[in-house]
Amino acid sequence: MQCPLLYRFRVIDRLPEKPSEAATRGTLVHAVLERLFDAPAAERTASRATAMVPGQWDRLLESKPELSELFAEDAEGERLARWLSEAESLVERWFSLEDPTRLEPAEREMFVETELESGLRLRGVIDRIDVAPTGEVRIVDYKTGKAPRPEYAEGALFQMKFYALVIWRLKGVVPRRLQLVYLGSGDVMTYDPVVADLERVERKLLALWDAIRLATETGEWRPRPTKLCGWCDHQAVCPEFGGTPPVYPLSVRPAVPGQGVQGRMDPVQAEAVRPAVAEGA
Repeated sequence: MQCPLLYRFRVIDRLPEKPSEAATRGTLVHAVLERLFDAPAAERTASRATAMVPGQWDRLLESKPELSELFAEDAEGERLARWLSEAESLVERWFSLEDPTRLEPAEREMFVETELESGLRLRGVIDRIDVAPTGEVRIVDYKTGKAPRPEYAEGALFQMKFYALVIWRLKGVVPRRLQLVYLGSGDVMTYDPVVADLERVERKLLALWDAIRLATETGEWRPRPTKLCGWCDHQAVCPEFGGTPPVYPLSVRPAVPGQGVQGRMDPVQAEAVRPAVAEGA
């Protein structure tokens, strides 16, 4: 939805992207908040959580050695120290928004997957799922950035409604609440979905997949310029910046005017559709 050409670069061409400090910091903070719940409730303190940051960074480096490139030119370690301090501040701010001593998540970093009647397969990873004693389900997602302005709230909630749709199709239960916790600004955004919301998201996903199928077959992936272009790793091969995309690696067939894409989605291809997760969520 952000940019069809970027989708092509990432999913079809699989062009490499450099790790970013912001996204990696998000991954680090998520790891700390996930593992904090391994401790007994009374020990889930801010000091314990912030003290976990350096150790979790070491674990992250072990699993993804390429992240060391982020601070390759930081010989004195000053930039790394500042970056770790920023991560600690985000972790500490979480304690002003939620009380982990009163939470016992049913799931953390839960992988979910379901297949719609159309054959389209949806999957993603949910940061946290809480289940009340009365059975109500709350889906929680941590964001290390700032909360969007009200006019952009719907876009921010799309990922959460995506997760709610998957849970509904998997469990037959509509989550009671969707909650976005913005550590960058100290805000909490909540939304209580109903069946009609999830049905609309499903229709939107099917329409989106039809557009993806058509673009895949015709090779027509158009750039959609926005302010986010300034952070894109693929400017050198983007027409908006005077670049030329790599040779399209798939066979192409001309589009038939007025004819949409119909039929069941191929399960292998359908796996490409998943929620866009920013900042390591």
